[in-house]
Amino acid sequence: MNLIIDAGNTKIKLAIFRKKTLVHDEAVDQNTFLDAVKNIFKRYPNINRAIVSNVGILAEENVKVISVFCKVHSLSSQSKIPYKNSYTSPQTLGVDRMALVTAAYYRAPHSNTLVIDAGSCITYDIINDFDEYLGGAISPGIQMRYTAMHEHTANLPSLQKKEVLDYIGNSTENCMHSGVINGITNEIDGVINQYKSRFKDLTVILTGGDAQFLSKRLKNTIFADSKFLLKGLNYLLEYNKH
Repeated sequence: MNLIIDAGNTKIKLAIFRKKTLVHDEAVDQNTFLDAVKNIFKRYPNINRAIVSNVGILAEENVKVISVFCKVHSLSSQSKIPYKNSYTSPQTLGVDRMALVTAAYYRAPHSNTLVIDAGSCITYDIINDFDEYLGGAISPGIQMRYTAMHEHTANLPSLQKKEVLDYIGNSTENCMHSGVINGITNEIDGVINQYKSRFKDLTVILTGGDAQFLSKRLKNTIFADSKFLLKGLNYLLEYNKH
């Protein structure tokens, strides 16, 4: 069994795979991480390998604790990948993006796939039908846009995302909601259309914490998969086990 650890900017996700099957997943914070790991090894004593994708909050000493229980692979630019990487600065490519592209490769090899991860930031990553990763784009996510408006102005309030009933806001708060939510959905649809004009038979995968919230608002046909990153990490652990 494989233990998958995805440490993002706000939460740490833990998942257990039996071969390709996801059998358990949960999200914890830094303070409860070690207790959660101990409980997982008690519940699943047959875990023999783990992979750590750390782009945010996981402290290095916590990674060392996991190695007491099983072999640990810390994902990095030195890790083996199953596709050709044409990114000009592979050492700066986020390990989460590496995992997303890996999941896309295994989901539909030899095809054009755009992966959109709607989390703290929104990332766009394209792998083409030659199994070549070309790159993509990064833009601010939903909450980051709300936070930026509040923190970089004198009078705009701090808000959380909500349904937008009309794109014409009739109050300051509604104008902010319209700007963020409509802005992001139009951005994503626009980016998808750009890629469709360049890559034929394009498959679009939407994942990340805001995927479900955004999926029903998009005009383009997409496949929403909230576990896509975890699946990619599991594939990479298998690919790097030798």
